[in-house]
Amino acid sequence: MSGFDVIVLGAGAAGLFCAATAGQRGRRVLVLDHNSEVGRKILISGGGRCNFTNLHTAPDRFLSVNPHFAKSALARYSPRDFLALVEAHQIAWHEKTLGQLFCDGSARQVVDLLLAECAKGAVEFRLGQAAGPIEHRDGQFHLAGACAPALVIATGGPSIPKLGASGLAYDLARQFGLKVVEPRPALVPLTLGGDDVLFRELSGVAAPVEARAGKTKFREAALFTHRGLSGPAILQVSSYWKRGDEVGINFLPDAAQGWLLAAKRTQPRKAMRAVLGEPLPDRLALALAERLGLAGDLGNMSDKALASAEARLADWRFRPNGSEGFAKAEVTAGGISTAELSSQSMEARKVPGLYAIGEAVDVTGWLGGYNFQWAWASARAAGMAL
Repeated sequence: MSGFDVIVLGAGAAGLFCAATAGQRGRRVLVLDHNSEVGRKILISGGGRCNFTNLHTAPDRFLSVNPHFAKSALARYSPRDFLALVEAHQIAWHEKTLGQLFCDGSARQVVDLLLAECAKGAVEFRLGQAAGPIEHRDGQFHLAGACAPALVIATGGPSIPKLGASGLAYDLARQFGLKVVEPRPALVPLTLGGDDVLFRELSGVAAPVEARAGKTKFREAALFTHRGLSGPAILQVSSYWKRGDEVGINFLPDAAQGWLLAAKRTQPRKAMRAVLGEPLPDRLALALAERLGLAGDLGNMSDKALASAEARLADWRFRPNGSEGFAKAEVTAGGISTAELSSQSMEARKVPGLYAIGEAVDVTGWLGGYNFQWAWASARAAGMAL
């Protein structure tokens, strides 16, 4: 049986960065993954260009039962730290909206960076090999013909199963007596039923909106699909949405209060559809006007009806009947309970030598590079503690 100092389960963003960190500190590291190639999720991220971090990373942009847990790791390894590594590898990058950083070229560059960092630490890989039964005895973790005093769970969550994602992290957590916060799809399109099905006719139409779930709001684009609602604004609120709840959409977030009444006075012969068609796509403007039941010219509509329409356009309620599930979810919310882990080292309190990092843990970031930053930060925390 091969002996190592650390076995890292999972060759994704967190697993590779943790392995590289520990390896460069002189630890003998083995990375084990049932996939035949590393970083499969990285390669498809950001439209193939990998949104590798976000300059606006802050703890309040992460969901967790314990909102304070991520503070330590995020403070000790910042977006600027990872950006310095990207630049050291001479990877050209650009900032898109809202602090999102992408490779100019390909996500493959980030995978190559991680593999180069692993090579510096003489990390050994065994790919296309299942972990199989895992035993812990005599202070060692035994699996797949190897053993080590430290095991890092970096297998992510079950989102995007076609890439080999699974719930292995939760099975291992339960095996070792660690609690798991119920996993659920996050950053996922929502599906519509009932009367809302009528909006599926708008499939392909997008508009800048403010979407809300509970008290949480995001201002980005929403997209109507043949199954319901998607687009960045919807993916963002999906992480906060709970089954049975409504989602509110402000279709005109820049409109001043009383704008419809003002339009009636200045353009009384203009139809509602035409008024809405100025800031919104024509198909959406027509659908909203029809559902408001306001055909004809503004001058023929009562002030009360226009005030009511304005209020509804500012908070149009949808009641999703579900989401598109783990198959389409970009990440998984929930996971191994942070109450079981040290925020300093990511080590399990009950099981010395057992660590959990990245998406496997109950820490989930917003859309836009936040989950990669959590992968780097949590991996760094574990790698420095190993």
